Order: sequence, then C-alpha cells, then structure tokens
Amino acid sequence: MKKHYLTPWTTLGILLFSALILSGCQIESEPKSDLDQIRERGVLRVGTLNNQLSYYIGPDGPAGLDYELAREFANELGVQLEMKPAFRISSLYPALENGEIDIIAAGLVSSPERMARFRPGPAYYYVSQQVIYKKGNWRPRTLEQLVSKHNSDGEQAATLKIVSDSHIKQTLNTIREHQHPDFVFEVDPEAEVSDLLKQVAQGELMFTVADSVELSLSQRIYPEIAVAFELTEDQPISWFVRRSEDESLYALLIEFFGYTKQSGHLAALEEKYIGHVGSFDYVDTRAFIRALNSKLPKWAPLFKQYSDEFDWRLVAALAYQESHWNPRAKSPTGVRGMMMLTLPTAKSVGVTNRLDPQQSVRGGVEYLRRIASRIPESIAMHEKIWFALAAYNVGYGHMMDARRLTKKQGANPDSWADVKDRLPLLRQKKYFSQTEYGYARGDEAKNYVENIRRYYQSIIGHIDQKPIEDNDGSIDDLAVIEPIELEQQTELEEDDQEPISEQLQE
Repeated sequence: MKKHYLTPWTTLGILLFSALILSGCQIESEPKSDLDQIRERGVLRVGTLNNQLSYYIGPDGPAGLDYELAREFANELGVQLEMKPAFRISSLYPALENGEIDIIAAGLVSSPERMARFRPGPAYYYVSQQVIYKKGNWRPRTLEQLVSKHNSDGEQAATLKIVSDSHIKQTLNTIREHQHPDFVFEVDPEAEVSDLLKQVAQGELMFTVADSVELSLSQRIYPEIAVAFELTEDQPISWFVRRSEDESLYALLIEFFGYTKQSGHLAALEEKYIGHVGSFDYVDTRAFIRALNSKLPKWAPLFKQYSDEFDWRLVAALAYQESHWNPRAKSPTGVRGMMMLTLPTAKSVGVTNRLDPQQSVRGGVEYLRRIASRIPESIAMHEKIWFALAAYNVGYGHMMDARRLTKKQGANPDSWADVKDRLPLLRQKKYFSQTEYGYARGDEAKNYVENIRRYYQSIIGHIDQKPIEDNDGSIDDLAVIEPIELEQQTELEEDDQEPISEQLQE
C-alpha cells in the first residue's frame, strides 16, 4: 500500500489555517461588551424616577434634569433613548441587576450600600440629609435633643419615620449602632419621601428625613415644612451601572460627565431645574398655596385660553407675581389689572380696559410674546423665557445691557445663571455708567423672574402630582426618544444688541 506524506510547507499551511479558524471561533464566542450591546441594540435603556426633578412629561414633552442628561448621553452613543420611569426606587435595582436597564439615572446618593451593589458614575451635584419638622411645632436643634425629648416623654411609638429603601435608613442605623442605641425611628416600606413630607405638613407625623434638594422643591407645595437640623454633610449624587469586569459603559460615562461639566452645559441644566430653589419665603409661599386652592380654579380657564405658545401655568405664575390674581389690582405708579399693564403698554397691545381680566391676560401674553420674539437666537430655547420675563419687568434695553455687562466680565451672556447675577449691578453707578440705557432696578428684575420660576414650579407640583396608588411601581411605562444633535451655543452677535423700540423699553 502506497503511503502519502505531506510536505513541510503543506503541513505548515494546514496548521496556520486551523489556527485562524480556531481563533475566529474564539473571537466569535467572546461576549460583547455592554457598550457594544447597546450600540447593536440601538437603544440606551435608562431607569429613572417619575418626579419633578429627574423625569416628567411637561407641556412640551419629556423633561427633567436626568432625562436631558440621558438624552445627550444617548445622542453621544448615536442610539435612541428609552426612559423607564418608576415611582419607587426599589423598582430600579432589580431592573439594573437583571439587565432590563443599562443605567439608573434618578438623582440617587452614592451611599456605601448602593456602591456595594452598583458602580456610581461621577457626582453631578450634592445634597445633605436633613431632619424635617412642621413650623410651629417643637424644633430639635440636634440629634441629641431629638433622642432626649423622645425618651423623656416616655413615648413608645417613633416620632420620626423614614422610607425603607434608602441611604437615609443606613445613616440612621449607623447612628443607632455607634452613637445612640436608644434612638427610635420607624421605617415605612410603602411610602416615598414625598408621602412622609406631606404627612409632616399635615401634622400627621412629627419628623422625617429628606435630601436638601427634595425638601426645597417640596416647600413650594408644603410651605409648613422646614429643616430642624442637618443630619449629614453634603453627599454626591450619581448615576449607577452594574458592577462587572466590563468597564466600557462606565468609562464612557466618566468621559461624558467630564466634558459636560467642562463645557458648562451641566451648570446650565442645573440652573434650569434647581437654580430657583435656593431661597424660600414662608409667608409668601403659604399665601400662594392658599391662592392655588381659592383663586386659581376660577382663573385657570382664562390663562389656558390666552396662553397660546406659552405654558398656561407659566402665564398663571406671571399673573400671580403681578397682581396675586386680583383683576382689579392697582398700584401708585399707574399700572393696573391682572397683568399690571401700564397705559402705554395696554394701548400698544389693544387693551382698552385694563381692569377687564380677559383683556388684561390677552394683552399681557401678547406683550410677552413681542419681547420673546426679540430674544437673541444664541440663547438656548429653554432659557429664552427667563430673559423675556426680565425684559417684561425691567425693559428690553436694560436686559440687553445686563447681557453686555456679563460678556464684558468674561461670563456667558447667553446663560441666565450668569446674566441674573449681573442684573443687580445696574443699580451701581460704576457699572450702569458704562451701559446704553443707564440705571435700572436690576435686583428687582432678578427677584421677579426667580419668583415666577418658583410659582411656576409650585403650580406644576400642586396640580400635576400623580398619586403613587395609580401606578404599580413597575418600569414598563417607557418612552423612546430619537437621538438628536446637541444644541450649539453661538457667540453673541452685534446685531442682537440693537435697542428695541421705546414702546418695549417701558
């Protein structure tokens, strides 16, 4: 029998071919990275909380700080965004662990407990934990006073209640373990922080614990609640991803937040959603909440009828700032009616009777529209209304002076956060002497706009809150948003600085 032998070159070729085949099989069998899977899927799935800070459906569609950041991150990836909102934090954790979502973006503190389970992204703002009480009730100034008072009264039931799935629970457990073994508190497994804040406001609960930002937002709805004392120092708020050896998504997240911070865009978004929560006027807010119940139902149809392209709730907030929803309001300076129009302004928008609420609202909205139409295109769409409202109060020319002054000082004239800090300078001679329109009560214009922003937020929270009972706590209520290009900021053009007519300067 004849034997066949392979030549050395043939043998080498077969070995190389086999190695390539095996190598190809190994490459094909390797699991794809998280980032590759997202891009192949074409969708970034983000779990969030349905509230007024992270994600909600506004008059112009989806909105919220975490939503806008998630939309831009998805745009960076070139994929669609799928928001999966939940009413309870506890719904988000298993969804991330089971691979139903890629990221949790819900304004959550990077607590040790959460960091043990998930990987936090970079901090994008900070909050502290605060003990909350109702104004008029006894206020403990320290934790020692709270514990001592509870024990001296001999109460068996806890006077402080918190939510269950929370970094707050871990804080209180640590306090009880290492500082005050007799510290008594109750955990409500069914409640959210907003529920407990409402109970405190209504006198049904003595104390609870909430994050500082959440308290500030809730005070627009429940003005009776206040800070008894700070429980912790500032803590970082972060997004969370799964813990694994795959760092592809995590690495891109770090890069994204680094760029967003450096570009100033993160600061602009924070100004948009929480820039107005710094100050709180208890008396004014309490009066406003009463007016929401007693006056707004009567006038809401009128605001809705004439708001046109503006959110009717913003028009309502503007009207409250002007007249406290009093159609016959008058001032010594000659302004009249629901929108407090001057006589020349009223004539310019076709109002013949300023004390007629229908004419006043229609005329006020038309006047605001005229101003808004002149706001420079270089200003981001969501910020144009604040510039327009400032001009509504102090005059278009003075508002433009503040923008020029902002640019001269090296800040961004298209950023409301930067311009509002320069408006008060228009009172000072060394600054207004350099401007085209001179002296102005710019500090009043700043407060005017910030008040309207707060009233607007209160109206949204008051009439648009969706009870938790109406939702099963799942994350199935999703929305898919197509990827879009990020808004590009342009330089301030000289053409944008030309004065408006005398009519709009009053």
